[in-house]
Amino acid sequence: MTHEDCEKILEHHGIKPTANRIVVVRELAAAGRPLTLSELEYRILSIDKSGVFRALTLFRDHHLVHTIEDGGSGLRYELCQSHSDDEDDDLHVHFFCEQCQRTYCLDTVPVPQVGLPEGFEMQSANYIVKGICPMCKAK
Repeated sequence: MTHEDCEKILEHHGIKPTANRIVVVRELAAAGRPLTLSELEYRILSIDKSGVFRALTLFRDHHLVHTIEDGGSGLRYELCQSHSDDEDDDLHVHFFCEQCQRTYCLDTVPVPQVGLPEGFEMQSANYIVKGICPMCKAK
């Protein structure tokens, strides 16, 4: 993702494109999978942990990223594919590898519909499938 692409995405979501925010967006895009705060901190040595966290919090509030609770090491952050500036409408299944501890997006697998009892209203869904990824299985 180019510098200009990062600026356009940030501006589309109503976020001022600062140097640090551009670096965080570029790293999330380059990863191609959801990352933890620690993974991002390790990959971005030029920004301290609090700076990365502040950017992620701002991105989440403006629907540029969504969070995934993987049931392992906590929250992971992923760029929203829909690029809607007022909602997260790109719900899809994620796969957590219990061996390498990585979380993968299964973009083409939609979150199954869940029938909720009357009176309940779904706001979001976090669908994680756990197992062994193809790379770990091949080892």
